Amino acid sequence: MSGSYHPLFVLLSVVVATLAAYTALELAARIPGDGQHGRRQLWLAGGCVALGIGIWSMHFIGMMALTLPIPVGFDAWLTGGSVLLASASAYLALATATRGTLTVKRLLVAGTCMGAGIAAMHYCGMAAMRMAPGIDYSVPVVVLSVLLAIGASMAALLIAFRLRNAADEYVIGKRFAGALVMGLAIAGMHYTGMSAASFAPGSVCLTVNAIGTDWLAVLVSTASFLVLTGTLFFLGWHNSTLASSLREANHRLHHLGTHDALTGLPNRVSLLHHIDATATRAARDHAQFAVLFVDLDGFKSINDSLGHAVGDLLLQGCAARLVESVGPDGLVARVGGDEFVVVLAAIAEERHAADVAGKLLRTLGKESTASGARLRTAASLGIAFYPKDGTTADELLQNADIAMYAAKSAGRNAYRVFTPEMSLKADRTMVLQRDLPGGMEDGSLYLVFQPKFKAHGRHLTGGEALLRWRHPQYGEVPAPEFIAVAERSGQIVQIGEWVVAEVCRWIRRWDDARLPVTQIAINLSAVQFGMPDLVDRIDAIVAAAGVAPSRFMFEITETVAMHDAEKTAGTIARFHAHGYEMAIDDFGTGYSSLAYLQRFRVKQLKIDRFFTGELDMHEAEGKALLQAIVTLSHALHMDVVAEGVETATQLRKLQEAGCDEVQGFLLATPATGADFEAVMRAARTPVPSRTADSARGLAATPQA
Repeated sequence: MSGSYHPLFVLLSVVVATLAAYTALELAARIPGDGQHGRRQLWLAGGCVALGIGIWSMHFIGMMALTLPIPVGFDAWLTGGSVLLASASAYLALATATRGTLTVKRLLVAGTCMGAGIAAMHYCGMAAMRMAPGIDYSVPVVVLSVLLAIGASMAALLIAFRLRNAADEYVIGKRFAGALVMGLAIAGMHYTGMSAASFAPGSVCLTVNAIGTDWLAVLVSTASFLVLTGTLFFLGWHNSTLASSLREANHRLHHLGTHDALTGLPNRVSLLHHIDATATRAARDHAQFAVLFVDLDGFKSINDSLGHAVGDLLLQGCAARLVESVGPDGLVARVGGDEFVVVLAAIAEERHAADVAGKLLRTLGKESTASGARLRTAASLGIAFYPKDGTTADELLQNADIAMYAAKSAGRNAYRVFTPEMSLKADRTMVLQRDLPGGMEDGSLYLVFQPKFKAHGRHLTGGEALLRWRHPQYGEVPAPEFIAVAERSGQIVQIGEWVVAEVCRWIRRWDDARLPVTQIAINLSAVQFGMPDLVDRIDAIVAAAGVAPSRFMFEITETVAMHDAEKTAGTIARFHAHGYEMAIDDFGTGYSSLAYLQRFRVKQLKIDRFFTGELDMHEAEGKALLQAIVTLSHALHMDVVAEGVETATQLRKLQEAGCDEVQGFLLATPATGADFEAVMRAARTPVPSRTADSARGLAATPQA
C-alpha cells in the first residue's frame, strides 16, 4: 500500500521547522552560563519546550501531508510521549552546548542526544498510527535518517553557538539563514525516515477512532502557533525591555558624565560645551556674555572642623541658592570642591553681570543650617566677559579664575572684573610656582637670621630664621608673596622641611667654629602645623643632622594656634615631649583665649609689631596695653618678645614694661648665615666647654 504527499502540507512542515529553528537560535543566544543557575534553568525550560514542540509540530504536519487510501488516527499516549521525547532531547542538547565553550566532544554529545531524540520522536509518532500489520522499515534508510538527524542537530547547535554572542547589524539575517538550513535538514530527516516505512497491502489503522487527522491538525496548528509565535513575541518584548533598559542606563551614564554627583549641577565637561555653544551664538549675534567664577571662602576649615557630611550639605545648599539667584537666564556648574561657575548669556551691559555678582555674594553670605550647625559662608568671585576677555571656554574660565584670586587677595567676600594687569600677575605667580622647587637646589632660596637680644643689656639670645628668595627673573621676591604661592600649590611642606635642614646645617657650622651656642626660631605655616606627623618629620631631619632639639624654637601665629585650640594644645605638647620649645607669634592680631594660652604653655609670646609701633603713636594707651600683656605672660610663665623695635623710645618703654627680649632694625638687621657669625662673635659670649652634651648641640644661653 502506498500513499502520496500533499505539497502544501510539505511546504508548511518546512516553514514550521524553519520557524522552530529560528526560535531555538534566538533562545540559545540568551541562555546564560553556569554562573546564573536560576535564570539559566528558566531559559533552558523555555528553549526545550519551544524547540521540542516546534519539531514535533513539523513531524506531525509532515505525517498529515502523507495521504493513505485508508482512514488514519493516532494513539494519544504515544503522540504525547513523542512531544516529551522531543522536548527532553532539546533540553539535554541545549544544556550541554551552552555550558561554556563548545568543544568538539561537547558538540558530539549534544548533537547525538538531540539527533537521537528527534529520531525517537519521529518513530514514536509513526508508531502512534498503530498499523496492522505493522509498518515495515528499511534498516539502511532508518540508519541514514538517524545519522541525518544527528548531523542536522550538530549543525544546528554549532550555528546557534557561533551566533550566540554575535552583535553586528547582520545577526538577524545570519540567524534566519541558519534557521533555514536547520529547517531543511530537519525536514529532510523526517521525509527520509518516512521513506523508510512500507505499508503492507490491506493494512488498517487500529487507532482510527482515537485522535483523527482533523483533530490532530487543529492540535498541531494551535500548539505550534501558540508556542512558536508566543516565544518570538516574548523574545521581542524581552529585546525591547533590554533596549529600553540600555537607553535608560546610557542616559544615566551620560548624566553622570556631564553632571556633578553631589549637587546635580552640570560639571566641567558640560560647562565647557555650554560655553562653546554660547560663544558660537554670541559670535553670530554680535553679543557678549559673562563667566563668573565663584569660590567659597573658608570652606576647608568648615569641612575639616565639622566633617565632610556637613561640608556636603553646605555645598548642596550653596548650589541651590546659586541656581535660584541666577534663574533661567544663566547656567550654574560645579567645577571643583568649593568652586562654581555661572554663565550669564546675552547680557546687554557689563553692569548687569556686576549686579548679579553682588546678588550672589549676598545670597551666599546668608546664614544657613547643616546637620544642626549654623553656618555663615562668604565667597570670592571673578568675572570675565566674552569676547573682551576671551573667545574660548578655556580663556574665559582662566581669566575669571584670575579675577577671583584677585578678589581673594583684596580681602575676600568681594568680586573683581578681569583686567589684563591681573593676567600679568597670574603669569608671575605661575612662574614663581614653577621655579620654587629649583630655588632649593640652586641657592636662590636662602636663609637670613634676625638676631634676638635681651631687652636689658642687649645680650644675644638667639635668632629667627627668615626665608628669602632671589629669583633669577624677578630679583628679590617678597616673602609673603612666594610663601602664599607655596601654600596654595602644596609646596610649603617641602620648603618647610628644607628650612629645618638648612638651620641644622648652619648650627653645625657655628658649633664647629666654636661660636656661642644659640637657639634658632623657625616659623611654621598653617599647612605644616596641621600635619599629624609634623613632629616626627622634624625629628627625622634634626636627628639625621646630629643637632639637639633644644636648639630650636618653633613659632606659630596666634591665628593658627586658635584655629583648633584643642588640637594645637596636643601638638604643642608633642613638641615639648620631644625637646623642642614653642612660641606664639604675632600676638594681639587674633582672638586668643586666656584659658587656652595657659593650656598651650609655650616658652615665648611674641608681641606683634603693631603694638610696638603704638608706643610712639599712642603713648599712654600703648604702654598700658603692653604692660597688661607682659603681666599676663609672666603670670603664665611665658617670656615676652617684642618685634619690630625701630626707635630708642620704643626700646626704653619695652624695658620699662618688663619685656624680656627684643628684635628689630634698631638692634640688628637680618643677616645671612655667614654674617650672623659676626654678630655672635661681636656678642663676645664665652664659649662653653664642649662636653659630650654640648658637642651634640645642647642649648646654652649666651652670657656677656
